[in-house]
Amino acid sequence: MNEKNLKRMLDGLKVAVVAVDKNLKCEFANSSFCTLFSSDGGERTLGELTCCAYGKKGCKRDAACNGCSLAAVFEDAFLSNRQVSRRVYQRVKADGVTREVTYTMTATPVGGGLVMGAVDDAYELEIARELQTAKNIQQRLLPAGQWAGGKRYSYMYIPCRDIGGDLPDVYTVGGKAFGMVADVSGKGVAAGMLSAFVKAAYDKTTPSPAQAIKNLNDKFRELNLDEKHYVTVAAVRIDEDSITYSMAGHNAPILLKTQGGVTRVVLNSPPVCTWFDRPNYFDDTIPYKKGDILVLLSDGVTECRGRHGDMFGVDGAIKTLSLSKTGADFIKNLESNLREFSPTPIDDDVTAVAFDL
Repeated sequence: MNEKNLKRMLDGLKVAVVAVDKNLKCEFANSSFCTLFSSDGGERTLGELTCCAYGKKGCKRDAACNGCSLAAVFEDAFLSNRQVSRRVYQRVKADGVTREVTYTMTATPVGGGLVMGAVDDAYELEIARELQTAKNIQQRLLPAGQWAGGKRYSYMYIPCRDIGGDLPDVYTVGGKAFGMVADVSGKGVAAGMLSAFVKAAYDKTTPSPAQAIKNLNDKFRELNLDEKHYVTVAAVRIDEDSITYSMAGHNAPILLKTQGGVTRVVLNSPPVCTWFDRPNYFDDTIPYKKGDILVLLSDGVTECRGRHGDMFGVDGAIKTLSLSKTGADFIKNLESNLREFSPTPIDDDVTAVAFDL
Protein backbone atom coordinates (compact mmCIF):
# COMPACT_ATOMS: atom_id res chain seq x y z
CA MET A 1 0.00 0.00 0.00
CA ASN A 2 1.47 3.34 -1.01
CA GLU A 3 1.74 6.34 1.31
CA LYS A 4 -1.06 8.23 -0.43
CA ASN A 5 -3.59 5.46 0.11
CA LEU A 6 -2.48 4.98 3.72
CA LYS A 7 -3.03 8.66 4.48
CA ARG A 8 -6.41 8.52 2.80
CA MET A 9 -7.42 5.62 5.03
CA LEU A 10 -6.21 7.38 8.19
CA ASP A 11 -7.99 10.53 7.09
CA GLY A 12 -11.25 8.62 6.93
CA LEU A 13 -11.03 7.39 10.52
CA LYS A 14 -13.27 8.93 13.18
CA VAL A 15 -10.45 8.43 15.68
CA ALA A 16 -8.25 11.53 15.99
CA VAL A 17 -4.72 10.55 14.89
CA VAL A 18 -1.44 12.48 14.66
CA ALA A 19 2.16 11.43 13.91
CA VAL A 20 5.15 13.45 15.19
CA ASP A 21 8.93 13.19 15.16
CA LYS A 22 11.28 13.49 18.17
CA ASN A 23 11.16 17.30 17.90
CA LEU A 24 7.35 17.17 18.13
CA LYS A 25 7.00 18.31 14.56
CA CYS A 26 3.83 16.88 13.03
CA GLU A 27 4.29 14.73 9.95
CA PHE A 28 0.62 13.88 9.62
CA ALA A 29 -2.72 14.64 11.24
CA ASN A 30 -6.00 13.21 10.01
CA SER A 31 -9.19 15.21 9.50
CA SER A 32 -10.68 14.08 12.81
CA PHE A 33 -7.68 15.43 14.71
CA CYS A 34 -7.78 18.80 12.94
CA THR A 35 -11.54 19.10 13.44
CA LEU A 36 -11.23 18.27 17.12
CA PHE A 37 -8.88 21.18 17.75
CA SER A 38 -10.32 23.56 15.12
CA SER A 39 -6.96 23.43 13.36
CA ASP A 40 -6.29 23.90 9.65
CA GLY A 41 -3.67 21.13 9.65
CA GLY A 42 -0.41 21.52 7.74
CA GLU A 43 3.15 20.79 8.78
CA ARG A 44 3.76 22.38 12.15
CA THR A 45 4.59 21.60 15.74
CA LEU A 46 2.27 19.61 17.96
CA GLY A 47 1.49 22.72 19.99
CA GLU A 48 0.44 24.69 16.92
CA LEU A 49 -1.64 21.82 15.56
CA THR A 50 -3.57 21.50 18.83
CA CYS A 51 -4.03 25.28 18.98
CA CYS A 52 -1.98 25.53 22.20
CA ALA A 53 -2.98 28.74 23.97
CA TYR A 54 0.67 29.66 24.43
CA GLY A 55 1.06 29.81 20.65
CA LYS A 56 4.65 28.57 20.67
CA LYS A 57 6.08 27.62 17.28
CA GLY A 58 8.68 25.35 18.87
CA CYS A 59 7.30 22.91 21.42
CA LYS A 60 9.44 22.54 24.56
CA ARG A 61 11.59 25.51 23.58
CA ASP A 62 10.05 28.01 25.95
CA ALA A 63 9.63 28.23 29.71
CA ALA A 64 5.85 28.35 29.24
CA CYS A 65 6.04 24.82 27.82
CA ASN A 66 7.58 23.29 30.93
CA GLY A 67 5.39 20.60 32.40
CA CYS A 68 3.29 20.21 29.23
CA SER A 69 1.47 16.89 29.69
CA LEU A 70 0.83 16.53 25.96
CA ALA A 71 4.53 16.76 25.05
CA ALA A 72 5.40 14.42 27.93
CA VAL A 73 3.27 11.60 26.47
CA PHE A 74 5.22 11.61 23.21
CA GLU A 75 8.59 12.13 24.88
CA ASP A 76 8.01 9.12 27.13
CA ALA A 77 6.98 7.01 24.14
CA PHE A 78 10.18 7.98 22.32
CA LEU A 79 12.41 7.30 25.33
CA SER A 80 10.82 4.00 26.35
CA ASN A 81 10.08 2.82 22.80
CA ARG A 82 6.73 1.53 24.00
CA GLN A 83 3.12 2.60 24.02
CA VAL A 84 2.26 5.30 26.59
CA SER A 85 -1.28 6.37 27.51
CA ARG A 86 -1.91 9.35 29.72
CA ARG A 87 -4.50 11.97 30.62
CA VAL A 88 -3.65 15.34 29.08
CA TYR A 89 -4.63 18.73 30.50
CA GLN A 90 -4.19 21.58 28.05
CA ARG A 91 -5.17 25.18 27.37
CA VAL A 92 -6.19 25.66 23.75
CA LYS A 93 -7.26 28.71 21.81
CA ALA A 94 -9.66 28.67 18.87
CA ASP A 95 -11.88 31.36 17.38
CA GLY A 96 -10.35 33.86 19.78
CA VAL A 97 -11.50 31.92 22.84
CA THR A 98 -9.18 30.19 25.30
CA ARG A 99 -10.49 27.13 27.14
CA GLU A 100 -9.17 24.26 29.21
CA VAL A 101 -9.59 20.75 27.83
CA THR A 102 -8.75 17.29 29.09
CA TYR A 103 -8.48 14.09 27.10
CA THR A 104 -6.59 10.79 26.97
CA MET A 105 -3.71 10.54 24.48
CA THR A 106 -2.14 7.21 23.56
CA ALA A 107 1.28 7.51 21.90
CA THR A 108 2.71 4.50 20.05
CA PRO A 109 6.18 4.27 18.41
CA VAL A 110 5.71 3.22 14.75
CA GLY A 111 9.33 3.24 13.56
CA GLY A 112 11.13 5.62 11.26
CA GLY A 113 11.63 8.06 14.10
CA LEU A 114 7.89 8.68 14.46
CA VAL A 115 5.33 8.24 17.20
CA MET A 116 1.63 8.05 16.40
CA GLY A 117 -0.79 9.61 18.86
CA ALA A 118 -4.49 8.81 19.10
CA VAL A 119 -7.07 10.63 21.19
CA ASP A 120 -8.95 7.81 22.91
CA ASP A 121 -11.92 9.91 24.01
CA ALA A 122 -12.19 12.27 21.07
CA TYR A 123 -15.97 12.23 21.35
CA GLU A 124 -15.82 13.61 24.90
CA LEU A 125 -13.40 16.31 23.80
CA GLU A 126 -15.67 17.23 20.92
CA ILE A 127 -18.58 17.54 23.33
CA ALA A 128 -16.47 19.83 25.52
CA ARG A 129 -15.69 21.96 22.48
CA GLU A 130 -19.36 22.16 21.56
CA LEU A 131 -20.22 23.14 25.13
CA GLN A 132 -17.69 25.95 24.93
CA THR A 133 -19.29 27.12 21.69
CA ALA A 134 -22.70 27.03 23.38
CA LYS A 135 -21.28 29.04 26.27
CA ASN A 136 -19.96 31.66 23.86
CA ILE A 137 -23.35 31.87 22.17
CA GLN A 138 -25.09 32.28 25.52
CA GLN A 139 -22.75 35.13 26.41
CA ARG A 140 -23.98 36.92 23.30
CA LEU A 141 -27.53 36.77 24.68
CA LEU A 142 -26.54 39.02 27.59
CA PRO A 143 -27.15 42.80 27.54
CA ALA A 144 -24.57 44.52 25.36
CA GLY A 145 -24.56 48.09 26.67
CA GLN A 146 -24.76 50.20 29.80
CA TRP A 147 -27.65 52.51 28.88
CA ALA A 148 -31.30 51.90 28.03
CA GLY A 149 -34.03 54.51 27.71
CA GLY A 150 -31.73 57.14 29.21
CA LYS A 151 -31.11 55.01 32.31
CA ARG A 152 -27.71 53.65 33.22
CA TYR A 153 -27.65 50.01 34.28
CA SER A 154 -25.18 47.40 35.49
CA TYR A 155 -25.59 43.66 35.80
CA MET A 156 -23.97 40.50 37.07
CA TYR A 157 -24.38 37.03 35.58
CA ILE A 158 -22.49 34.09 37.11
CA PRO A 159 -23.61 30.63 35.87
CA CYS A 160 -22.83 27.78 38.25
CA ARG A 161 -21.92 25.63 35.24
CA ASP A 162 -20.52 26.46 31.83
CA ILE A 163 -24.06 27.06 30.59
CA GLY A 164 -26.59 28.74 32.84
CA GLY A 165 -30.35 28.92 33.16
CA ASP A 166 -30.69 32.58 34.17
CA LEU A 167 -31.38 35.28 31.61
CA PRO A 168 -30.98 39.02 32.29
CA ASP A 169 -32.22 41.34 29.55
CA VAL A 170 -32.36 45.13 29.21
CA TYR A 171 -33.76 46.97 26.21
CA THR A 172 -35.38 50.19 25.01
CA VAL A 173 -38.84 50.62 23.48
CA GLY A 174 -40.38 54.00 22.77
CA GLY A 175 -37.56 55.76 24.58
CA LYS A 176 -38.25 53.87 27.81
CA ALA A 177 -36.02 51.37 29.60
CA PHE A 178 -37.26 47.83 30.14
CA GLY A 179 -35.62 45.16 32.27
CA MET A 180 -36.24 41.47 32.77
CA VAL A 181 -34.69 38.63 34.75
CA ALA A 182 -35.81 35.08 33.94
CA ASP A 183 -34.81 31.92 35.78
CA VAL A 184 -35.56 28.61 34.07
CA SER A 185 -35.87 25.29 35.85
CA GLY A 186 -32.84 23.03 36.00
CA LYS A 187 -29.19 23.66 35.22
CA GLY A 188 -26.69 22.98 32.47
CA VAL A 189 -27.36 22.39 28.78
CA ALA A 190 -31.14 21.87 29.01
CA ALA A 191 -31.53 25.05 31.06
CA GLY A 192 -29.34 26.93 28.60
CA MET A 193 -31.53 25.85 25.69
CA LEU A 194 -34.65 26.93 27.56
CA SER A 195 -33.13 30.33 28.40
CA ALA A 196 -32.34 30.80 24.68
CA PHE A 197 -36.00 30.09 23.97
CA VAL A 198 -37.04 32.73 26.52
CA LYS A 199 -34.70 35.26 24.89
CA ALA A 200 -36.30 34.65 21.49
CA ALA A 201 -39.91 34.31 22.66
CA TYR A 202 -40.12 37.19 25.14
CA ASP A 203 -42.31 39.94 23.65
CA LYS A 204 -40.41 43.24 23.54
CA THR A 205 -43.08 45.04 21.55
CA THR A 206 -45.69 45.41 24.29
CA PRO A 207 -45.37 48.20 26.89
CA SER A 208 -46.97 45.99 29.55
CA PRO A 209 -44.60 43.68 31.48
CA ALA A 210 -47.59 41.50 32.41
CA GLN A 211 -48.65 41.15 28.78
CA ALA A 212 -45.08 40.26 27.78
CA ILE A 213 -45.08 37.48 30.39
CA LYS A 214 -48.51 36.27 29.26
CA ASN A 215 -47.34 36.11 25.66
CA LEU A 216 -44.25 34.19 26.78
CA ASN A 217 -46.46 31.73 28.65
CA ASP A 218 -48.58 31.16 25.54
CA LYS A 219 -45.49 30.34 23.48
CA PHE A 220 -44.06 28.19 26.25
CA ARG A 221 -47.18 26.03 26.27
CA GLU A 222 -46.63 25.31 22.58
CA LEU A 223 -43.42 23.46 23.49
CA ASN A 224 -45.50 20.76 25.22
CA LEU A 225 -42.92 20.27 27.96
CA ASP A 226 -43.72 18.29 31.08
CA GLU A 227 -44.58 19.90 34.41
CA LYS A 228 -41.01 19.86 35.74
CA HIS A 229 -40.07 22.61 33.27
CA TYR A 230 -41.00 26.19 34.10
CA VAL A 231 -39.69 29.76 34.02
CA THR A 232 -39.91 32.46 36.69
CA VAL A 233 -39.81 36.07 35.52
CA ALA A 234 -39.51 39.56 37.00
CA ALA A 235 -40.08 42.34 34.46
CA VAL A 236 -40.19 46.15 34.67
CA ARG A 237 -40.84 49.25 32.57
CA ILE A 238 -39.28 52.50 33.78
CA ASP A 239 -41.33 55.63 33.07
CA GLU A 240 -40.48 59.23 33.89
CA ASP A 241 -41.38 59.00 37.59
CA SER A 242 -42.76 55.49 38.11
CA ILE A 243 -41.95 51.82 37.62
CA THR A 244 -44.47 49.38 36.20
CA TYR A 245 -43.64 45.79 37.06
CA SER A 246 -44.94 42.24 36.94
CA MET A 247 -43.68 39.00 38.46
CA ALA A 248 -44.37 35.38 37.57
CA GLY A 249 -43.39 32.82 40.18
CA HIS A 250 -40.29 34.82 41.02
CA ASN A 251 -39.51 34.45 44.72
CA ALA A 252 -36.61 36.94 44.69
CA PRO A 253 -38.15 40.39 45.18
CA ILE A 254 -37.59 43.60 43.27
CA LEU A 255 -35.67 46.08 45.44
CA LEU A 256 -35.95 49.87 45.23
CA LYS A 257 -33.52 52.05 47.16
CA THR A 258 -34.93 55.46 48.10
CA GLN A 259 -33.94 58.20 50.51
CA GLY A 260 -36.15 56.49 53.06
CA GLY A 261 -34.49 53.09 52.80
CA VAL A 262 -35.07 50.02 50.66
CA THR A 263 -38.51 48.91 49.47
CA ARG A 264 -39.08 45.21 48.87
CA VAL A 265 -41.62 44.70 46.10
CA VAL A 266 -43.45 41.40 45.84
CA LEU A 267 -46.37 40.83 43.48
CA ASN A 268 -46.60 37.27 42.33
CA SER A 269 -48.47 35.23 39.75
CA PRO A 270 -47.77 31.64 38.67
CA PRO A 271 -44.55 30.95 36.79
CA VAL A 272 -44.50 30.46 33.04
CA CYS A 273 -45.46 26.79 32.88
CA THR A 274 -48.08 24.26 31.80
CA TRP A 275 -49.60 23.89 35.25
CA PHE A 276 -52.61 26.18 34.64
CA ASP A 277 -54.84 26.69 31.62
CA ARG A 278 -55.26 30.47 31.89
CA PRO A 279 -52.92 32.01 34.47
CA ASN A 280 -53.39 35.71 35.17
CA TYR A 281 -50.48 38.14 35.18
CA PHE A 282 -50.78 41.65 36.60
CA ASP A 283 -49.02 44.99 36.32
CA ASP A 284 -48.50 47.21 39.32
CA THR A 285 -46.86 50.62 39.62
CA ILE A 286 -44.60 52.22 42.23
CA PRO A 287 -43.17 55.76 42.20
CA TYR A 288 -39.49 56.65 42.29
CA LYS A 289 -37.32 59.75 42.49
CA LYS A 290 -34.12 60.74 40.76
CA GLY A 291 -31.16 59.05 42.44
CA ASP A 292 -33.03 55.88 43.40
CA ILE A 293 -31.69 52.42 42.47
CA LEU A 294 -33.88 49.64 41.07
CA VAL A 295 -32.65 46.04 41.42
CA LEU A 296 -33.85 42.78 39.86
CA LEU A 297 -32.47 39.54 41.31
CA SER A 298 -32.58 35.81 40.68
CA ASP A 299 -32.99 33.40 43.57
CA GLY A 300 -29.37 32.38 43.12
CA VAL A 301 -28.58 35.55 45.09
CA THR A 302 -31.03 35.14 47.95
CA GLU A 303 -30.59 31.37 48.23
CA CYS A 304 -26.79 31.40 48.07
CA ARG A 305 -25.57 29.28 51.01
CA GLY A 306 -22.73 30.11 53.34
CA ARG A 307 -20.20 27.83 54.99
CA HIS A 308 -22.66 26.90 57.76
CA GLY A 309 -25.62 26.25 55.46
CA ASP A 310 -27.31 29.58 56.11
CA MET A 311 -28.62 31.61 53.15
CA PHE A 312 -27.54 35.07 51.98
CA GLY A 313 -31.23 35.94 51.88
CA VAL A 314 -33.17 39.03 50.96
CA ASP A 315 -31.67 40.74 54.02
CA GLY A 316 -28.19 40.27 52.59
CA ALA A 317 -29.27 41.85 49.31
CA ILE A 318 -31.02 44.72 51.09
CA LYS A 319 -27.98 45.41 53.28
CA THR A 320 -25.74 45.43 50.22
CA LEU A 321 -28.06 47.83 48.41
CA SER A 322 -28.40 50.15 51.40
CA LEU A 323 -24.61 50.60 51.45
CA SER A 324 -24.29 51.18 47.69
CA LYS A 325 -24.37 54.64 46.10
CA THR A 326 -25.01 53.56 42.51
CA GLY A 327 -26.19 50.54 40.58
CA ALA A 328 -22.60 49.76 39.57
CA ASP A 329 -21.58 49.92 43.25
CA PHE A 330 -24.34 47.50 44.14
CA ILE A 331 -23.30 44.95 41.51
CA LYS A 332 -19.65 45.19 42.55
CA ASN A 333 -20.48 44.95 46.26
CA LEU A 334 -22.95 42.13 45.73
CA GLU A 335 -20.46 39.93 43.90
CA SER A 336 -17.82 40.60 46.55
CA ASN A 337 -20.23 39.87 49.40
CA LEU A 338 -21.50 36.65 47.82
CA ARG A 339 -18.01 35.30 47.23
CA GLU A 340 -17.06 36.14 50.81
CA PHE A 341 -20.28 34.65 52.16
CA SER A 342 -19.94 31.43 50.15
CA PRO A 343 -16.29 30.38 49.87
CA THR A 344 -17.25 27.15 48.10
CA PRO A 345 -18.40 27.17 44.45
CA ILE A 346 -21.89 28.63 44.19
CA ASP A 347 -24.38 25.88 43.27
CA ASP A 348 -26.93 28.02 41.42
CA ASP A 349 -26.88 30.66 38.70
CA VAL A 350 -26.53 34.17 40.14
CA THR A 351 -28.02 37.16 38.32
CA ALA A 352 -28.70 40.77 39.25
CA VAL A 353 -29.55 43.90 37.26
CA ALA A 354 -29.38 47.40 38.80
CA PHE A 355 -30.75 50.61 37.25
CA ASP A 356 -29.72 54.14 38.27
CA LEU A 357 -33.00 56.06 38.18
